[in-house]
Amino acid sequence: MISNKKFFSLIFVSFLIGFMVSLQVKTTHDALKTSTQYQRLENLADILLRTEQERDALQEEVNGLKADNKQGSTTTNKQLVMLAGTAPVKGPGIEVTLADSKKKIGNNNDTNLYIIHDEDILRVINELKAAGAEALSINDQRLTAISEIRCAGPTVTVNNTRIAAPYVIKAIGDANTMENAINMRGGVAESLSVWGIKLAVKKSNEIIIPGYEKTTDFKYLQLADNPK
Repeated sequence: MISNKKFFSLIFVSFLIGFMVSLQVKTTHDALKTSTQYQRLENLADILLRTEQERDALQEEVNGLKADNKQGSTTTNKQLVMLAGTAPVKGPGIEVTLADSKKKIGNNNDTNLYIIHDEDILRVINELKAAGAEALSINDQRLTAISEIRCAGPTVTVNNTRIAAPYVIKAIGDANTMENAINMRGGVAESLSVWGIKLAVKKSNEIIIPGYEKTTDFKYLQLADNPK
């Protein structure tokens, strides 16, 4: 039979063991809880870091697209302005000067053969265009898609502006190619020389051509929705 002393000793030992087991379980639980929270914090920090990196990369891409769009728009606008002829331009090219004939005209000769007409200027312009001229002017009247060159008695009108000889045609492009086109055998210079009409070509590293100064209002022209 167990004595009271031993009985109380067993109870005390049992209580002590139970307390120690409970303390161990709590400690383990707290440690596990702390470890899980730390892991979650680490995961959140990783997600935040990746998100920030993706945001920065996207922002750089957006900035790049904006810069490209701005540059592309600027380039396109410049090309359109130059093509329309509304701005002054410069570049290498030639000046072609046409002057009326100084030959003595006989009584039986047609005086019209010895002065420059719109068709003579058009021949020069067409040769220059065929030779690759990128911009043209006549006596500082810029030639555009809607410019006219027509006879007005002893003078010529360009852009509804009356101009008279000598006619100075400026052309920007390959100077050698354009000069050869004007002076080729059987070409415009040779045919005009028969009547004593003077045609002189001067090459230059910098030809300056003014822009078209008048306002253009389109009454009938529209952009097509579905051009074919």
